[in-house]
Amino acid sequence: MTLTKAQIVDSIHNQTGFPKNRSSDIVETLLEIIKRTLASGEDVLVSGFGKFCVKEKRERKGRNPATGEDLMLEPRKVVTFRCSGKLREIVNGQ
Repeated sequence: MTLTKAQIVDSIHNQTGFPKNRSSDIVETLLEIIKRTLASGEDVLVSGFGKFCVKEKRERKGRNPATGEDLMLEPRKVVTFRCSGKLREIVNGQ
């Protein structure tokens, strides 16, 4: 099952007692800060959780799977995530 933004808002509301609209504002603000930081090309490190990194992809050859036509894919940026050792241990039940 996937954890949704609404479930995160509910969890913050239940654990802190903040009103739902305040909890929603907190989540939205946090996500906007992360998006702006990544869009500017900087990495986001959350201690004990992991690191979101912006990586440059160079131009490369590709193929249209529907037509089989060869084409060149434009250079682009992608976001990757590396979890922390603590998170890895929690996920693996250690």
